[in-house]
Amino acid sequence: MTIHFIGAGPGAADLLTLRGRDIIASCPVCLYAGSLVPEAILEHCPEGATIINTASLDLDAIVAHMQAAHAAGQDVARLHSGDLSVWSAMGEQMRRLRALDIPVSVTPGVPSFAAAAAALGTELTLPGLAQSVVLTRTPGRASSMPKGETLTSFAATGATLAIHLSVQNIASVTADLTPAYGADCPVAVVYRASWPDQQIIRGTLADIGGRLGADITRTALILVGPALAGEGFDESCLYSVNYDRRYRPQTTDSPWAGWSEGDD
Repeated sequence: MTIHFIGAGPGAADLLTLRGRDIIASCPVCLYAGSLVPEAILEHCPEGATIINTASLDLDAIVAHMQAAHAAGQDVARLHSGDLSVWSAMGEQMRRLRALDIPVSVTPGVPSFAAAAAALGTELTLPGLAQSVVLTRTPGRASSMPKGETLTSFAATGATLAIHLSVQNIASVTADLTPAYGADCPVAVVYRASWPDQQIIRGTLADIGGRLGADITRTALILVGPALAGEGFDESCLYSVNYDRRYRPQTTDSPWAGWSEGDD
């Protein structure tokens, strides 16, 4: 049987993929990360399913539940918040499962940075301002940062930064970024993006720390970069009337002239 790792999305229960929903509905066992996965998603579990909150379990105990379900011929839906490709702890679970020769599958989810950008109503890559998004974090008790992966290094690129798991370090974050971006660089902190109690706090590197309430100490994403201002950017060539492209050739001698979607 298979352990299905599923990205459960950033918080809103309807930001679950259809594939994720259907796999959950087919699995007699569900393991979920308690405080980060909304209980409404568990309503997709089949009647009589074994549902286990892993918030208080260590890695050995989690894998033991998976191994027991596999031995009993039961598929498992393993739910993590956001998307599984970043900071999900999926890798260490999969390494153990593969060593036990237990099949796994992965279903992506809506990442928290995408939900935060949607809440802000902004595009993070605006022509002339930023064409890259860096997903990063500051060091914490659970994970250190590799040498070279520092905020000052990323800030030197001028890219939009999506800083996870770091709102408790907002003072050091702003201090590290100000030399490269400038004190007036726009910042947004999105607390519990897409949840019913979502909060958006906007400011600059100079003042964002003072704008945060004392209750915002976790489950918040920090977005930094000129693109957050939503102004002063160029229009892309993609929809320019003069842009020669495959679906809209501009001249009869264009390399795309006469091309149709079915052509090789």
